[in-house]
Amino acid sequence: MIKLNNLEKCIKTKAGPLYLLRQINLEFDEGDFVTIMGPSGAGKSTLLSILGMYDGEWEGEFFLHDHAVHSLKPRARIALNKEHIGFVFQQFHLLNDLTVAENLDIPLSYRDVTKAERQAIVADTLDRFGIVGKKDLFPVQLSGGQQQLVAVARAVVAKPSLLLADEPTGNLHTDQGQEIMELFKKLNDQGTTIVQVTHSHRNAKYGNRIIQLKDGWQVKK
Repeated sequence: MIKLNNLEKCIKTKAGPLYLLRQINLEFDEGDFVTIMGPSGAGKSTLLSILGMYDGEWEGEFFLHDHAVHSLKPRARIALNKEHIGFVFQQFHLLNDLTVAENLDIPLSYRDVTKAERQAIVADTLDRFGIVGKKDLFPVQLSGGQQQLVAVARAVVAKPSLLLADEPTGNLHTDQGQEIMELFKKLNDQGTTIVQVTHSHRNAKYGNRIIQLKDGWQVKK
């Protein structure tokens, strides 16, 4: 499903080039539940951003569903992202001028789904996450934990084939975090491929593989 060949990310600084990722070679199979771990600055979120096609400035090869992402133009990458990827951002990235229900509708609007079907899917997702009472509120009216729940709901509402999550339970209390991880496990059991970045060893146990990064390099075991 995903194949990375000699992937590297470098930024220019006054002191010279600074590599955020070096010679990353990975393969993720369909149905994998992969955890990326490592200390701060290891390149975890950078790698996740590249997988989500939010960062296009890198070198190497990246294949997703046999699409050569490294050869695609920006518009084609955006289309591929909308078709296959759900992303849980560490900083939520909810649209502040839209209600909770409208935020959930956005990923569905990119797909071939009728308005009536979209409304039904949004209603079901609101119920599943226990946020029906928040559907007409705006993100600024929610607590941090509530915003995180909405962000996770938005990422999975369109049933993406690949779910990417950057510290998905970082702003949730223990019970809420466990609920989210149980939901991820259920989605994975149903066929969704998941790649998560986390510092939580408890969350990592939900997956079937752990990849360790350090200073931009994959740590060989």
